[in-house]
Amino acid sequence: MNAQATAELTIDLGALVANYGLLQRLARPAQAGAAIKADAYGLGAERAAPALLEAGCRQFFVAILSEAIALRPIVPEAAIHVLSGPTGGDEAAFLRHRLVPVLNSPHQIALWSRWCAANGASPAALHIDTGMSRLGLAPAELDRLVADPAPLTAFPVPLVMSHLASADAPQSPQNAQQLAAFRSALDRLLPLLPDRPAISFANSSGIFLGRDYAFDLVRPGAALYGVNPTPAAPNPMRQVIGLKARILQVRHIDAHQAVGYGAAHRSTRATSLATLGLGYADGMFRALSHAGAAFVGGIRAPFVGRVSMDLITIDVGHVPAHLVQPGAWVEILGEHQSADELAEAAGTIGYEVLTALGSRYQRRYIPAA
Repeated sequence: MNAQATAELTIDLGALVANYGLLQRLARPAQAGAAIKADAYGLGAERAAPALLEAGCRQFFVAILSEAIALRPIVPEAAIHVLSGPTGGDEAAFLRHRLVPVLNSPHQIALWSRWCAANGASPAALHIDTGMSRLGLAPAELDRLVADPAPLTAFPVPLVMSHLASADAPQSPQNAQQLAAFRSALDRLLPLLPDRPAISFANSSGIFLGRDYAFDLVRPGAALYGVNPTPAAPNPMRQVIGLKARILQVRHIDAHQAVGYGAAHRSTRATSLATLGLGYADGMFRALSHAGAAFVGGIRAPFVGRVSMDLITIDVGHVPAHLVQPGAWVEILGEHQSADELAEAAGTIGYEVLTALGSRYQRRYIPAA
């Protein structure tokens, strides 16, 4: 271990593999792919992807082309889908790296169709919007494609997908509404394709909605990395990450003494403070000022004063002095606090906590058994 590191991020690849296994079992007989965009949600695709591949994953999903190009040598034989699709002028890169674009609009379908007609057929997936109003073919656009499916003759379609908007709220009527809309769209679209594609609908939370949502391929993302896919119930996933920071300095302050930028905190009593070597440059949101906490020997120590770029101050006046020494490690994420819990304190979601993890951490990977 580098003694100079002020913060260490631990990624448990065994927990990642266990989470994939759980999601695969729940989805059966559907296949489980993996969303590995944003550098595996901040945890490092270079290490996460091979672990998932070894666990049986053969379908990977990324957001943008550059992510897919970087991923290809790591999983040389797996299918890699690019959710944003082609932008024009990048079509050859998809072919060169054996990537599958996801076509989200009539413009992208026409773009890919023209390129394939001129350069040879190359597969592309189709995305149908069933209620997100984000990416995907809107209902009127699907109507036009069904009325004139000629562009689809230029390339094979191995996958048709949609995306759930409210799967983490299982009682939401939008889930059933989207499922009905997707089934209706498939009834119209599939007869137009020469070969039946794989069908994909469920994200992490969608897997827990039941078999009707699984179809042929599920696309878990955040749940793989330990975020709770069932927010109203206990988290069924294993925690993948741990984060700890060193105490850089300990000081004693009097009552009414100001702490941090803007004197935003004034102590109500004489106490002790410990300053930790991480801050918002490391993904510890400024919104955690006066709201977040660390754990010293399992004892909660609240953040006091503003979270700054490189430093956080915690109140340790109630913590046994032998636990509070310069150089000692303090838990930020781990046994006592999950990414979801830290996110709640910041007024955000676990996804943002993971993807905001900075590059300055010393990273330690625990290999899968």
